[in-house]
Amino acid sequence: MNEQGQVCYTFEAAIEMAVKMEEEGFRHYLEAIRKVRSKGAKDILRDAALDELDHKHQLEKALLEGSMEGGEELNRPVPTMNLDYVLAKKELTADSDVREALAYAIHLEKGSIDFYKRFTLGCAGAPMASVFERLLADESKHLQSLEDLYEQHFLPEG
Repeated sequence: MNEQGQVCYTFEAAIEMAVKMEEEGFRHYLEAIRKVRSKGAKDILRDAALDELDHKHQLEKALLEGSMEGGEELNRPVPTMNLDYVLAKKELTADSDVREALAYAIHLEKGSIDFYKRFTLGCAGAPMASVFERLLADESKHLQSLEDLYEQHFLPEG
């Protein structure tokens, strides 16, 4: 989506694109859920898919209302560990486990973050920038949650 890198859209167009992004994320998770057999992996993917649906619902509501509600505290991305750089990006199979499902979800969320960062930069200084900053912050929270779970279960202490 390089053509969108330095372009700012109207509120409606921007939200429509974000809805599409969230729908695609949901579809990736749904496809992965259908592939894996591990209950733990399915649970991880299901929770991530539900986050995508919730986000999509918020965006669709914003289309109806003409704005996105939320406090300023929602506009700041949270720091993440950037595990996507150390975890292999690969498709899931029927034999994929929880660790692989988490890595898959981390990469999907990182893709969403990159998408919203491009829009935030393209709209810098414009009123739409705050909408993308909020979406970016929300995605960074999703990523942080997944990374925390990965760290808790799979990274050695110290």
